[in-house]
Amino acid sequence: MWQDLYSGLQEQNFIIIAVAMDSRADAARPWIEAAAPTYPALIDRDHRVAELYNMVNVPQAVWINEAGRIVRPAENAGAFEAFRSLDFETMTVPEDKAATATAAKTTYVNAVRDWVLSGADSGYVFNDEQARARITVPSAEIAQAHCHFRLGQYLLRQARADEGQEHLAEASRLHPASWNIWRQAAAVNDLGLAAGPEFWERVNALGDAYYYPPVDMADMPK
Repeated sequence: MWQDLYSGLQEQNFIIIAVAMDSRADAARPWIEAAAPTYPALIDRDHRVAELYNMVNVPQAVWINEAGRIVRPAENAGAFEAFRSLDFETMTVPEDKAATATAAKTTYVNAVRDWVLSGADSGYVFNDEQARARITVPSAEIAQAHCHFRLGQYLLRQARADEGQEHLAEASRLHPASWNIWRQAAAVNDLGLAAGPEFWERVNALGDAYYYPPVDMADMPK
């Protein structure tokens, strides 16, 4: 969907920059190459983008205008909780949940399109005061978590696996809301995804809490 959006709007001084939050470059690269986007697609092995914009999961997005101002801070980029209703026997989700997930993606993409075409007049952008009110400032613990994460990644690349994993575990302890951090130390399946039993155990432990928090957008399906 992002390629279609970009292809239709690239003449409007619009660009998408996709960033994979994956310390395992060999896991993210095949997905990027298969998608073959014509916009920049990067791999952030040290999660510097997540640290700068306080991102905790994927997909998340930040809208930045032509003046370099954030008009929508980091938020869930139109994803929906449908996967939490997955039937493991049929590997399907209920039709109503799947329909809501599709509607959420469509709504978000249409909002981006409206912003690109309407600029500051778009009903989907925030002014400076509104944007600031929606930005979450990282705590000292979160800042420490990112330091542990970067150190852990460095140690892993130096073949000091035990030390590296210790720092990744500490990073996740300090910043438990970050799925981006947790995912890097989790086991991955044949597709390179951290979607095994420990992932589902962690998701189920959320209870009524969201994995993909609702987007602050009036017409977004809930």
